Amino acid sequence: MKTILNVIWLVLSGFWLFLAYLVAGLLLCITIIGIPFGIAAFRIGVYALWPFGYTTVERRDAGAPSCIGNVLWLILAGWWLALGHIATGLLLCVTIIGIPLGIANFKLIPVSLWPLGREIVRTDQAFAATRW
Repeated sequence: MKTILNVIWLVLSGFWLFLAYLVAGLLLCITIIGIPFGIAAFRIGVYALWPFGYTTVERRDAGAPSCIGNVLWLILAGWWLALGHIATGLLLCVTIIGIPLGIANFKLIPVSLWPLGREIVRTDQAFAATRW
């Protein structure tokens, strides 16, 4: 089921969201200070390309620099990437078939706003980590 949802997602919104993250990452990598943000954009872009079967978990070792970085990210790129997720999520929710994809788009909004201090893992790894 995950594969079918990922293929439909890729055609309807995943490719375009991936391109948005790619452009954001390239723009952020222009300066040395922006390179960590560009890498985060590339990481989230791959997640936005093929999201079903993966989830994000908070890293316990992320500290104050991650929080400061998230504020900078929000100002530089996060708000317009989140707007892209909102727009595509609303468009996908217009049809019955697109509702699960729209909901998945809405679940990507927190990651697009605050990416630092999070790690993208397979869903089975995330559930195994929470059990112990």
